[in-house]
Amino acid sequence: MNVFELNNAIKQVQEKDLDPETLKDTLESLELPRNEKLDNVASWIEQNQMKLNWLKDKKRQLSEVETSIKKQTENLQEFLTKAIDDSGHKEIQTENHILKPRNYKDSVIVEATEKLPIDYIVCSEVVKPNKKLIYEDLKKGKQIKGAHLKRNRRTTIK
Repeated sequence: MNVFELNNAIKQVQEKDLDPETLKDTLESLELPRNEKLDNVASWIEQNQMKLNWLKDKKRQLSEVETSIKKQTENLQEFLTKAIDDSGHKEIQTENHILKPRNYKDSVIVEATEKLPIDYIVCSEVVKPNKKLIYEDLKKGKQIKGAHLKRNRRTTIK
């Protein structure tokens, strides 16, 4: 295999969504010198990290746009309802819409939970494992049914 064919083989593996075992077998089957194969895998990991960072940033940006549009829609609704109420009409028909304000269930706004009487407080219990304690006991050799340590070994790429 020449260099072009090898790089093309790596690219084809990247484009597939393979399960871990198939991915491992496929990478091991590539006829590349070890360092070149490892270098290609490291580059692939770096590309994935860049994609994940980009997606995280894009997700944050889209969330900000969503929040802005929701707030703008609320403000427009308030304006529309007030304008119709101020006109004294129960309903206004425009060229494209029939606008009719109506009453919905009132919203409850709680400014300060700590100021509420105890009768209006609901305590909820969240059940979750104490991973710190489990880790410490497993490290000491204690057997815990339903938990085990998984080796977490990774390679840094610089």
